[in-house]
Amino acid sequence: MNYTLRQLRVFLAVAAHGSFSRAADAVGLTQPAVSRGVAELEDALGVRLLDRTTREVVLTDAGTALVPALERLLGQLDDTLEETRQLGERYRGRVVIASAPTISARLMPLYVSACASQYPEIRLFVRDNVQADGLEQIRAGAVDFGVLIDPLAREGLTIAPLATDPFCFVCRRDHPLAQAESVPWSALHGERLVLLDFASGSRPLIDRILARHGVAPQVVQELGHSASVFGMVEAGIGASVLPSFSLPLPEASPLVSRPLTPREERSIVMVRREDRSLSPAAAAVWELVRNLPIPAEAAG
Repeated sequence: MNYTLRQLRVFLAVAAHGSFSRAADAVGLTQPAVSRGVAELEDALGVRLLDRTTREVVLTDAGTALVPALERLLGQLDDTLEETRQLGERYRGRVVIASAPTISARLMPLYVSACASQYPEIRLFVRDNVQADGLEQIRAGAVDFGVLIDPLAREGLTIAPLATDPFCFVCRRDHPLAQAESVPWSALHGERLVLLDFASGSRPLIDRILARHGVAPQVVQELGHSASVFGMVEAGIGASVLPSFSLPLPEASPLVSRPLTPREERSIVMVRREDRSLSPAAAAVWELVRNLPIPAEAAG
């Protein structure tokens, strides 16, 4: 038996209005299209549903029996579809975001809080990992998307810009450069530096910037987290170059931060797999993150 939902709705419209022309107006079709729809339904069922005269349209016994059952079934279908639509609008479910440590500390609290307020039925989880691990999780489909440093290798990824984050110089208060309002990159030539390691998305950028300015520091330690870098700098092992999102400095520490000139920055981006669609909940969080203003204090 071959019939369509459109044919069923057209038949109910004719039954309700007792006229092909009035039914056509009600459903937004032409009168020939309405007549054709009813005829096709009758052919599919093998029974006449309407008796047609030049003056009126009258339901047959079969048509009269079909109308209430069809109204009930289509009403249930409409209710179910409306519930499904509302479910989609509520955006319930689990969304997982990969994030680098400094971004997790500065931006993720904003996004988690905003999501809880705007979409209370979405459970938002943050995977706090170094850049390399975050990218691996995105490519493997282990997370919905990431908020990371703009990756050098973009193949197979969809990237959306989010924010910029300038690099700064961090040293002890007794360091010769600590009294300067800003520190030129050239002043770092030969300087003992404690830097983030290459699992960080910032380290390749820092090395490129140093090379572009013709600066060759002494890298004395390479560490995975900015908190570890702070400890080394505080101990006098060396100074550091860090993204501003690494700030503020530990309370009551003997460290200071100074802007580096000329300004050099890293780009914070949203990253997802190019070949994978986001779930409705993940798409809602993606748009929330992309459009949420970043307060000046969070942006350093």
